[in-house]
Amino acid sequence: MNQLENSPKTPLLSPADLETVLTAWQEATARLEQTHKTLREEVKRLTDELEIKNRELARKNRLADLGQMASHVAHEVRNNLVPVTLYLSMLRRRIADDPEGIEIMDKITAGFTALDVTVYDLLHFTAERDPRLQSLQLRQLIEEVCFSLAPQFEAQGIKVVLDISSGQMITVDRDMMRRAVVNLLLNAVDAMPHGGAISMSAIDCVDYLELKIADTGPGLSADARRRAFEPFFTTKPGGTGLGLAIVYRIVEVHGGSVTATNNNQVGAVFSVRIPHVRVLEAA
Repeated sequence: MNQLENSPKTPLLSPADLETVLTAWQEATARLEQTHKTLREEVKRLTDELEIKNRELARKNRLADLGQMASHVAHEVRNNLVPVTLYLSMLRRRIADDPEGIEIMDKITAGFTALDVTVYDLLHFTAERDPRLQSLQLRQLIEEVCFSLAPQFEAQGIKVVLDISSGQMITVDRDMMRRAVVNLLLNAVDAMPHGGAISMSAIDCVDYLELKIADTGPGLSADARRRAFEPFFTTKPGGTGLGLAIVYRIVEVHGGSVTATNNNQVGAVFSVRIPHVRVLEAA
């Protein structure tokens, strides 16, 4: 007899052992699949986050270049507007007895006024300064802005509703925040030429205060929601496209955020989040 014939045979796995092996294999396979799924989701999240950061960086670079150019153009235009406005005033006095001439002069003056507003927006958009922070009552600031715009609200039949308590405080640069609120309200007014309603509310959260301004206009298209805060993007005839871009810049220098969405029922909603002072100090 040879040696192979005398060697003991390897015992076969019992059914119970085989079932244990298969169960362990299935569990290991399931864990690998779950790990693969988790990694795939994490890669997608990081890729999306990187894309967002790249878009933000590209946008800031474009804004920096645009700001330098716009600032130069605005200053040059304003320097030339001053003497032209003076000459128009002198000419108006000379033709005071000519009704047709005065009518033409009014149209010219209106054109120069619109141009001056555009120049002001450009200069404000390109202004680089840190906010001078102070704690103030949000409702008081909103009421002041609404009072200044009251004639326009009345002329267009727009009702304004405030849901902001007198105790809600916000730490901001007063002039900057006032400008941001004015621009948001004017944007709502432009969306409702035949009347409507504007509602403003504020919610105190742990790290920030959120101000919401909603209108009953036609709402925003998908493209308008995506590009609302881009400089020079506008859906209004004759608009400069700088109003919401200025809002974005103001909120950004306060460490906050602003978004544009549509209301579930009707109109657009702009939400401004401003960090509380303790959050700003920690940052």
